[in-house]
Order: sequence, then structure tokens, then C-alpha cells
Amino acid sequence: MQPILNRYIKTGHPGEANKILEAIFADAIDGIITIDAKGVVEAINPAAAKLFDYLPEEVIGQNIKMLMPSPYRQEHDGYIQHYQDTQKPKIIGIGREVKGQKKDGSIFPFFLSISEIKLENRNIFAGIIHDITDIREKEKELLYSQDQFKAIFESAVDSIVIIDKKGIIQLVNPATAHLFGHEIAAIEGQNISILMGPPHEAKHDDYMHRYHTTQVPKIIGMGREVPAMHKDGHFFPIMLSVSEISLNEQVYYVGLIHDLTQQKEIEHAIQTLNEELEDKVVKRTEELSKVVNKLLSTNKQLKIEITERKKIEEALIESQKELKTALEKEKELNELKSRFVSMASHEFRTPLSTILSSASLIGKYTSGEQQDKRQKHIDRIKSMVNNLTSILNDFLSLSKLEEGRINVLPETFMFNGFCQSIFEEVWPLLKKDQKLDHEVLAVDQEVYLDKQLIKNILFNLISNAIKYSPGDSIIQCHTRYKNGFIMIDIIDQGMGIPMADQKHLFTRFFRASNAINIQGTGLGLNIVRSYVELLHGSIHFESEEGKGTQFHIKFPTHYTS
Repeated sequence: MQPILNRYIKTGHPGEANKILEAIFADAIDGIITIDAKGVVEAINPAAAKLFDYLPEEVIGQNIKMLMPSPYRQEHDGYIQHYQDTQKPKIIGIGREVKGQKKDGSIFPFFLSISEIKLENRNIFAGIIHDITDIREKEKELLYSQDQFKAIFESAVDSIVIIDKKGIIQLVNPATAHLFGHEIAAIEGQNISILMGPPHEAKHDDYMHRYHTTQVPKIIGMGREVPAMHKDGHFFPIMLSVSEISLNEQVYYVGLIHDLTQQKEIEHAIQTLNEELEDKVVKRTEELSKVVNKLLSTNKQLKIEITERKKIEEALIESQKELKTALEKEKELNELKSRFVSMASHEFRTPLSTILSSASLIGKYTSGEQQDKRQKHIDRIKSMVNNLTSILNDFLSLSKLEEGRINVLPETFMFNGFCQSIFEEVWPLLKKDQKLDHEVLAVDQEVYLDKQLIKNILFNLISNAIKYSPGDSIIQCHTRYKNGFIMIDIIDQGMGIPMADQKHLFTRFFRASNAINIQGTGLGLNIVRSYVELLHGSIHFESEEGKGTQFHIKFPTHYTS
């Protein structure tokens, strides 16, 4: 010890170093206590004795735990033994806030620093005690400072509890003490769990730790009903709302507690009253049932008559509905017949007249020099026969679709090559100066589809685009693949479809008002849509009159029945 003193204290006068240490020990503002390895107090300075309200002789020779409140008192010997066994300190060499117990039993907070002193034959422990009661009181006063808050806080009917991040109660209002049956002084400084009922009492610290770790609230910022525990041990229901506040860089939680006891009693009374009313209702119902039975017996015959009359009325109404449905179907059939006759008359008369006229003219061209003229009329006859064949094919397809006789016959093939063959078939149909801009898949795909259905769909839509577009326009047909689907866009710069006609476009025999004079049956798009749906696909369009039309088709690459 003397070499250490000589290192840190040099006065030039022998023996003064010890006197300086004695003066520091005696006059220090903070308390100083030393204990041996068993926790027995060997020295206590005046400041420490005054802090705990003991005389030095009342403490020296006693175990240090006499100055500790529960549960630290019971656990202290275990702390020392654990350190001696493991040499792992929990507080030695570290400072932390703890609580002490004065002679009169009152508890106060202080900051404790402990160091281990190695003497020649043994080790002792020295503790420096700094009283922080004033600091904690000032923190409490800060929470309690504003007059308006104080007035609200003390006069509030509902309970208000303020805790710190560790769950220690910092401040409660008189309503809290009254509600829970505790004195205010007995509550403040305790863990909030003393006011809780199970299971929240045991889990509260976990709740706080989870919130500080995740910042995900379970009750903070919301309200919910939970059980609370009175001082006498009985539980009662409360509505708890918790909010988070920050004062002087410290986080606190304010709990507003509303007692639900009276509300629950009222609810119970209402439930009891309802049960009594239900009993009365049951009794009255039984009495009423007897009366009703008598009335039923008296009116049984009347009920039978009413039932019979209702049956007759229902049969009449059903008959009227069936008649109305039949009339509507008949009307629809007549309209279809009328449209069919009108269309067929026009579509058959024109090619037949052309065929008759060309046949008559061929008979007049008898010389060899007139072979070109004969060939011209022969080609016209062939074209008209092809038109008639196309019309008859549409009728046949429509009939098969309505009768359910169209079967999907899928096969495996590469899509780009198949599309190219269709484009080659429609090129002869292009008008003078028309162009077909076709774009195949960027990466060819192997598909499992019905070739004939795909061909009929594309041929119909592309031929329509050619038919309803002027001679110097471009017909576009672009194909794309995405996520197991083939998408085809057919775009023209033709006459477009009037807005009023667009909703009827897929109806059988329907012709747009601006296409009446152009050859067609009005069946093609109806058949196309049916074919697309057979392949589990979809079709839609956009059109603007005078600017053109776009058809968009989408179907899976592999057909499944």
C-alpha cells in the first residue's frame, strides 16, 4: 500500500499521505464502505453512516446485506460466492444504479461503484455510494412540473400510471391508489407487474423487451381490455390505453386505466334480465301457441283453399313466363330467319348473276383470238364459285358449332413455320399496293394445338383486314410469346367499325352499317370467337371509324381438354 501512496501522494513530509487518506475517508461527500470476502462490513465513513441513518458501530461487523432491500438482501451472499467461484464480476469494476434501505426501512436510490482491493493475505471490496435521490426526485418533479398537468393528473377520475423503459413505476395519480388499494408511495418505484393479473404479470418484462427490440406494438397506441390485480388479491377488469412519450431524451409510457367493474356488472344485470325475459317469452309463447293451434284448427280449411289458389296462380304465372319465353325465342328466330334470308339472297344472287353473265359471254367468244376474254370470265366463275363455297363453309361451321360437333384435334408443331405457310396463302388476296407486314416469334416455340382451327382464325381475320382496307395500306400481323401464351395482333388501316355497331360485332349474321355493300355473311367473327374459346383463349378488339381496327388474340401454347 505504501508504494502506491508514494506514487499518487507526494507532500515532502513523511506520514502525511496516510493523514490525507484519513481526511478523504472522513470528509468525503459520497459514502465509502469496505467489506471482507464474506460480506462483513469492516469500515464505513461518516457520509455512508449518515446516508443510511446508522451509527458506524451499528454497521461495522454486520453483513452488508442489512443495508439492502428485498430481493437483493437474500441474493447478495450468492453474488459474492458466484464471483469467488468464477471470477466473473456482475458489478465489480462497473458502476450501476441500485437501491438501499435505511434504518427506518425506507428505500432510496444510489449509484454504486465497487472495486476489489488485494491485501497481503486477503482481498476486500470497497464500495463508493453516491446518493441520487435528489436526481430522481427532480426527474419526478419534471414529470409533475406543469400546474395544468398536475391539476388534471390529480383530479382525473381514471387511473394514470407513468413507467420507464424498464417497467418501473415513476408516477401515479390518486385515482390509481384508490383503484388498486395501494398507497402512492408503495406503488412508485415498483415494477408495473404488481398491478397486473395473470398471464400479463409474468410476461410483462418480455412484452417490454420485445417492443424495444422490434418496435412492433401490441398495445402501445391502442386500447384493450385486460385484468388488473387489487392489493387484496382480487382481480377486476380494466380498459388499458398506453402511449409513448419522450422527456429529456428519456422514454416513458403513460397508461390510462378505466375501471370496467361497474360496466361489467351492468352487462351482467342486462344478461340476467334478458334471461328472465327469455323465460317469460317462452311461457308466453307456449300460451300463444295454444291459441294459435286453436286458430289453425279453425282456419285449416281456409289454408287449404288458399294453398290451392296459390298453386293455380303460380301455375298461371309459370305458364305466362313460358309463353313469354317462347314468344321471345320465336321473335329471335324470326329475326334470324329474316336476316339469314336477306343475307343469303344477297350473297347468293350476286355470284350466281356473275356466273350466269360470264357463262353467257363465254358462249359468244368462239374464236381462238378471244381466248383471253374467255379465260377472264372462267376466272370470274371460279372466283364466284369459291365465294359460294366459303359462304356454305361458314354455314356448315356454324351448324357444327351449335350442335357441338367441332372437336379439337391438337398436334405438336413449330409455330413460326406454320404461320409462314398461312401468310403465303393470304398473299394472293392482297389488293394492289397493299402490303402484309408479318412478324413471327422472336424465339420459335413448339406448340400443341389444332392446326385447322388456328388456320381458320388467322385466315379469317387477315382476309377481313385485307377486304376492309384500301389498296395502298399496310396489314400488320405480329406474334409474341409470354409465360406459356401465344399473342397475335392483327392491325389494319381500313374503314374501322362504327362505335354503335361494336357491341354487336360477334353476333351471328351481323354486318356493320358501313360494310353493307361489301361481300360477307356476318358469320366469320362469330365463328372465330367460338374457335378461340375452344382453344381456351380470348379475343378482343379496338376500332375507330375511318382509322382502322386492331384484333388481339391470346391462347395457351399447349391445349388441354
